[in-house]
Amino acid sequence: MSRIGKLPIDVPAGVTITIDTDVVTVKGPKGQLTVPHLSDVTVSLEGTQAIVTRKNDEFIAKSQHGLQRALLNNAVVGVTKGYEKKLEVNGVGYRINGGGKSIEMSLGFSHPVTYAAKEGISLLVEKMTITVSGIDKQAVGQTAAEIRAIKKPEPYKGKGIKYADEVLRHKAGKAGK
Repeated sequence: MSRIGKLPIDVPAGVTITIDTDVVTVKGPKGQLTVPHLSDVTVSLEGTQAIVTRKNDEFIAKSQHGLQRALLNNAVVGVTKGYEKKLEVNGVGYRINGGGKSIEMSLGFSHPVTYAAKEGISLLVEKMTITVSGIDKQAVGQTAAEIRAIKKPEPYKGKGIKYADEVLRHKAGKAGK
């Protein structure tokens, strides 16, 4: 039995889950998300909990069991609390401007780089920190990864864009005589 799949999902007050044949819709105070309803598992509501069970013990059903539960739980957390990732910009002369839907960054290139966020994602700039927030966990993580990929931190001085909780391993510089 899947260790993750067998756990029930607590549905807080103010969140409604609608189960269809192909999608599961989760509505909450922060918005609405749809999760695909996988073929070899069933989702049922029992009181204030959502239960995910698999139809049989085949390999694909076992694989989908934990996945369906994780996707559904992420949607419930997203519409109640939301998700956010913080990025730090390190480097002499590096600047960030903007916020909301797009940011403009000066990262040592010959031109400023502009990044526009997708629908449902908001960007907040405070000094040298970018906060990516939204209700969809996958979209928040993807946006943060795309921003980080613009200028990855280099291993000698750590210049670039890194996650706030990321630990960089610094390399020793050139050995002097």
